[in-house]
Amino acid sequence: MAVRKGIESSLAIAEAAAACNVDCIAAYPITPQTHIVEHLSELVNDGVLDAEFIPVESEHSAMSCCCGTAAAGARTFTATSSQGLALMHEIMFIAANLRLPIVMTVANRALSAPINIWNDHSDVMTERDCGWLQIFGENGQESTDLVPICHKIAEDKRVLLPIMLNFDGFIVSHVVEPIEMLTREEIATFLPDYEPQQRLDVDNPITMGPVGMPEVYTEAKMAHEAAVRNAYGPICEILEEFGQKFGRTYKPVETYKTEDADIVFVMMGAASETCMSWVDKVREQGKKVGIVRFRLWRPLPVEAFKEAVQGKKVLGIIDRHFSPGGAGGPVAQEVKYTLYGEKDAPKAVEVVAGLGGRDIDFDTFDKIFDRCQKVLDGGEVPPFELIQARGGHYGKI
Repeated sequence: MAVRKGIESSLAIAEAAAACNVDCIAAYPITPQTHIVEHLSELVNDGVLDAEFIPVESEHSAMSCCCGTAAAGARTFTATSSQGLALMHEIMFIAANLRLPIVMTVANRALSAPINIWNDHSDVMTERDCGWLQIFGENGQESTDLVPICHKIAEDKRVLLPIMLNFDGFIVSHVVEPIEMLTREEIATFLPDYEPQQRLDVDNPITMGPVGMPEVYTEAKMAHEAAVRNAYGPICEILEEFGQKFGRTYKPVETYKTEDADIVFVMMGAASETCMSWVDKVREQGKKVGIVRFRLWRPLPVEAFKEAVQGKKVLGIIDRHFSPGGAGGPVAQEVKYTLYGEKDAPKAVEVVAGLGGRDIDFDTFDKIFDRCQKVLDGGEVPPFELIQARGGHYGKI
């Protein structure tokens, strides 16, 4: 039976990967994900996990190695963060387009410069177009549960794509929580033995990753696009199956107290839990506000999001990354794309907060709500703003 114990989230994630009977871990240490692969190395060394642990000289090599082991038919796991994920960038596209079912946990951390080891979402958002499936955990329990879920999604015969499990660095990765740890036997009832659909085999040779001439490249990209979009149905089925089996259900888009809300905050990650507490507080003051959170980021759950915000008046979209010189933050860009042309679509108030680990506290949510309330009362929609920047609006700093 599952055991509930106090454990650091990173260690719980590592033990969940071990309980999934991964065959190979190729990794390089980087703050704040190091405890995950460090603990996995201990489990392999101590004989608790029968797997190959491959220490490499960089994250670029780690992802390259993962491509090799996954192509050979091994259940493959890795972890990274920030600059490490950025260093993997070249190989991320290869893993995705070769349809290699790698599972990678990412302890989200700000990208340099200046050097910053604290949390925001700049690393994952920079990789949003790499063709991986992407999902978010908000706390240690969720992130631990999502490890076997991710393996089942990636390896599903209808999917066969790599998947990135994101959670906030330090805010989640280094926090000790009471987590219900599923046993290997329990996970085995949910996650079957891995049966690769194609693999490198000297007795049955195939070609992976040949040159894509102009005559075939566009069609290859279209096939990949179809694979990512078509993964949505199996993802929903697998999330539902996990919930029915273990009692904790996850959905591509999740809501909190939105039923009668005029103003809804749109966000993802651990800050959502702080925002829930804030919503509870201001609800007592009569303010009708709720939260819509993206759990699934790729494929983008368009219809589920539309349903979640239907009838709302104003969306306060909170990004933890933005495009310098561009059109604001990536979450806001996706939301506005999703709602473009929709009749009576809610107005979008865009803010960027929590960069480089700056706390998103109740005062921050108050400021965002005030901006949304002004729009609800008939005011103009303001341009996106780095809401916590000292000196005022970003354009006046």
